[in-house]
Amino acid sequence: MTSLLVIIVLVLLAVALWQLTKIFDLTQIAAKANNSQVANDKDNNIQGYLMFIFLAFIYILTIYGLIKWGHFVLSTPASAHGGLVDNLMNITWVLLFVVQTITQFLLHYFAFKYRGTKDKKALYFADNDKLEFIWSVIPAIVLAGLILYGLYAWTNIMFVDEKEEDVMIVEVYAQQFKWTARYSGEDDVLGKANVRYIEGINTLGVDLADPNAQDDKVTQELHLPKGKKVLFKFRSQDVLHSAYFPHFRAQMNCVPGMVTEFAFEPIYTTAEMRDMDFMKEKVANINVIRAKKSQELVAKGGQPLDPYTFDYLLLCNKICGSSHYNMQMKVVVDTPEDFKKWLAEKPTLIEEVKAANATPAETEAPAATQDSAKAQDTTAVAKAVAAK
Repeated sequence: MTSLLVIIVLVLLAVALWQLTKIFDLTQIAAKANNSQVANDKDNNIQGYLMFIFLAFIYILTIYGLIKWGHFVLSTPASAHGGLVDNLMNITWVLLFVVQTITQFLLHYFAFKYRGTKDKKALYFADNDKLEFIWSVIPAIVLAGLILYGLYAWTNIMFVDEKEEDVMIVEVYAQQFKWTARYSGEDDVLGKANVRYIEGINTLGVDLADPNAQDDKVTQELHLPKGKKVLFKFRSQDVLHSAYFPHFRAQMNCVPGMVTEFAFEPIYTTAEMRDMDFMKEKVANINVIRAKKSQELVAKGGQPLDPYTFDYLLLCNKICGSSHYNMQMKVVVDTPEDFKKWLAEKPTLIEEVKAANATPAETEAPAATQDSAKAQDTTAVAKAVAAK
């Protein structure tokens, strides 16, 4: 009802303003008004000075934006190639800022200097080879330099020789609206997978009869070892997603029906990143905001927000559906020792599937019987599960 009243008030206000403009037009009938729609010197002067005002607005807004939101930059990258990406980005920003500052000034200055005046005629040039050479060749050289540098960076980041390099292979599986990770195990080879094999808890469609899948482990949290290059294999179950690791300066599309890949080497553990001065300051600022918001929530009878603690995140950078904003996975960078311990504690997918398919009688069997069952060959177990 309140919304309806607001709409009615706005409509009535619009009608009143329209009537006032009609009354104003009637009062101007006897006045000498210039209705020729042709700009005179006064109009041109106004437009010329407005150009300078708009130029000042652009510069002031740019400076304000740098001061107001400059601290939101991610700062120190957490991957070995992150410095190269940041360097390329910074060069691009500096070039754009310099070019924008100069060209915008010249554009608005000449619009003011050569504004129209009575009896002034524009001088027409059919062409000017020198000017065309300057404004074509210089941008072409600059852009070519940026493109070549970008190709150099892209090649260094993307080229990974799985046979020659010592890399750990991890699959990241995307589906609306969550991420799942699969580790290749000790053989460092992922088992085959296909959507036709999706059944029960085997949500990634892993071929359980594949010998390479016997030691694969599936987790809902992504752990990475510091100092180890990780080759990610990306798949999508449903729509186009984009795996975005902002702090690692890495992003790759996840395309249904195909496998894409990206590799990076983490150089800071989660604990080390949390302990950096810029991160401490950022976390403190976030918690100040959350504390204020908590006061508002408590005053309304709600629950206060938990204090924020920094964690690396894997986000979806494609608008993939209604819960796209909530599609994220916690990423933990451990020391090599802690990572090995964490991964060793995780059951293999074969063990999880066997446990899920176990009958109640098998579940309640004596401990000795269960231990004997666990000792069976994992390949035989996989084939039995696949047969079901």
